[in-house]
Amino acid sequence: MKKLLIILNIIISTAVIAQSYNDKPFIQDYADKFELSQELNNTKLLQVRSDRNKLVNIISTEGLLYLGEKKITKNNLYRPFDNMKIIAIDRYKDQFVYLTKNAVLSNSWAGKFFIAHEIKNPTKFLVVDNFTTLIAAKSEIALFKEAKKVWGKSIENFNPIKLINDKNGDRFLILTDNGVYQLKNKNNNLSKIYKHDKLTAMTLHNNKIILGTSNGIIELDAKSFKASELNNKLPYNDITVLENIDNVLWFGSKYGAFKLRKDLSTGQAGGKYDYYASKRWLVDNEVVDIAKGPKNSVVVLSKKGLSQINFIEMTLAQKADYFQEIQRLRHIRYGFTGALSLKIPGDVSSGVLHDTDNDGLWTSMYLAAELFRYAVTKSEDAKLNAYEAFEAMERLTDISGISGFPARAFEREGVELDEGSNGFSKEKMIEWQKENGKTWQFDKTGRWKWKVSTSSDESVGHFFVYDLFAQLAPDQEWKDKAIRLIKLQMDHIIENEWHLVTWNGKPTRWGNWSPEYVNAFPINVGDRRLNSTLILAFLQTAYHYTGDELYKKKAYELIDKHGYDENANRPATIIGHVEGEFLSDSWNHSDDQMYFLTIPAFVNYSFTDEQKQKHFEAVKSHWKIERSEKNPLWNFLYALSGGTNIDLDESTWWLKEYPMDLVLWSIDNTKRNDLEKIEPNFRKQTYKEVLPPDECPVHSHNGAYRNNSSSAGVREDSPYIWLLPYWAGRYIEAISAASTK
Repeated sequence: MKKLLIILNIIISTAVIAQSYNDKPFIQDYADKFELSQELNNTKLLQVRSDRNKLVNIISTEGLLYLGEKKITKNNLYRPFDNMKIIAIDRYKDQFVYLTKNAVLSNSWAGKFFIAHEIKNPTKFLVVDNFTTLIAAKSEIALFKEAKKVWGKSIENFNPIKLINDKNGDRFLILTDNGVYQLKNKNNNLSKIYKHDKLTAMTLHNNKIILGTSNGIIELDAKSFKASELNNKLPYNDITVLENIDNVLWFGSKYGAFKLRKDLSTGQAGGKYDYYASKRWLVDNEVVDIAKGPKNSVVVLSKKGLSQINFIEMTLAQKADYFQEIQRLRHIRYGFTGALSLKIPGDVSSGVLHDTDNDGLWTSMYLAAELFRYAVTKSEDAKLNAYEAFEAMERLTDISGISGFPARAFEREGVELDEGSNGFSKEKMIEWQKENGKTWQFDKTGRWKWKVSTSSDESVGHFFVYDLFAQLAPDQEWKDKAIRLIKLQMDHIIENEWHLVTWNGKPTRWGNWSPEYVNAFPINVGDRRLNSTLILAFLQTAYHYTGDELYKKKAYELIDKHGYDENANRPATIIGHVEGEFLSDSWNHSDDQMYFLTIPAFVNYSFTDEQKQKHFEAVKSHWKIERSEKNPLWNFLYALSGGTNIDLDESTWWLKEYPMDLVLWSIDNTKRNDLEKIEPNFRKQTYKEVLPPDECPVHSHNGAYRNNSSSAGVREDSPYIWLLPYWAGRYIEAISAASTK
């Protein structure tokens, strides 16, 4: 075979950008969840507290409980408690104090603190300075100092919900279901300061008394008691708990927990609240209690269990290490990036690797991440991972037995395989198979099967990553392999008149860049612009690496005779709905993924400077439309295409907010009242601002504005989704190495 001419200069070099993010530690949140052990399934959970020993105690109808190994179990540590009914728990000087039918007591301070209270059916209590203790019951309240009752009062229609010590006001605040009382310390004067039916929760925050209701919150001025308007623009309005934890206002509701954001800095999106709902964060969404937890955490007690939301310092580099370990442990299948389905919902140890319609595309994106990592760090591990993934992708082309035709996936014979394919309904799939045969065919050995219905998005993945591989792989032998595949796949498309032609000699449904197909679309349909861009970028890439004039000639044939450059150079703003037109119902975010993976080659390998400028302006118009997604991958690929203002704040916000838990849980944001909805639109954007990634279902980069899911924990998505934009950001020096300063 004639030796390929290699253009030595690297076109996709480190981009010149206007700013760089210093990767210093930020606060990363994640949840540890504890369900009720089997013997406690019917137990009602009531209250939670933690102490300075990092022990968590839970009050329930079955007595005192604590956290075992991922389960809530009976607390049998103190034998005397077996004979006591613990009614409530509190935290004084970071130690546990307990209320029983007859006493207030503690196991700390050598067990010396003890009050025999003689209150009938007590329900709430509070221990403050010098062990001063306030105890409340239905229709009664009493104050104790030095273990002796110093004041008490009977009150009709008095049903206490919460007691607060307001040090600034030198008073106690007592919440009932119909109002708020204050008890002044100076003279033990009790008065009702606010009346309201059906109050549910109370706390102090920023000199305000915050009151919860079943339909929002009310703020009282702490001195004048003047009430605000009802605020019912919360993530969920049926409030069950309010707590001030380290000056952060926390809310519990019938549908999740949330906290008021301290900082709404540049680049952030979503609402005013950090919202913790779904099994990503909570055992269930009906919150019973919230308290300060161990090790800078917050514990959220819900109807069926407890969730410990941890807040730890982490750099983006450390987050990359965390995701890299998950990728290697659970998401590698024959070198591919594998999909992991979960036999037991949410349990990653029950995971099963399986093929997807886009094994080549997803693997190309992880392979690209490892190439960028190698370029930045020269890590031998990154190189080996990249070579392993490359071999899997190379075999996709070789296994088909058709020169230049890459399979979608391959698997060993004997495994049950899904005959479905993206872009086909069940009915269409049956019809297609009648004409074309099975979706899976045997290779020449008879030991493997390969998937035959390859589409344009697979070709995008192959050309995208072979280009990077030819630049960044350290060994010339391996670079040559990538260039060979670029040539093979380009030749296949040219020889088959701009189609991917599969095993039976017929074109695949979605592998079509022919003028008859592309130019049949009106200019407003995205596929006309997209497919013109893709095929020109493929041809430019092939010409760049081989110097073969055939590819340049074929590109100009499409440009001059069929207007492909005109198609590709139209601004993205032209894309819109065309009544009755195929592929025009809405904006296709999978098209965005194909487009952005292609734009570095589309711009940088342009044949002339004039063409390059026009290509860049087209790319810039698309990037401007996509900016609202705050997607770092789009931003960094735009930088690799020549963009300089790349919304770095938004990119790093996305990387920080991406959840550590990659399980695809059921998530429902339709109940939220805090987000500003916009009118139904072509792009299927629901809210004015994109939601933080940790409040949405996990989704790949083609899933923009996917706010809800009913997947119930049956899958864990691959970490390449995060790793590719991170390492792309490191490669273009938009993100620094980790800093402790």
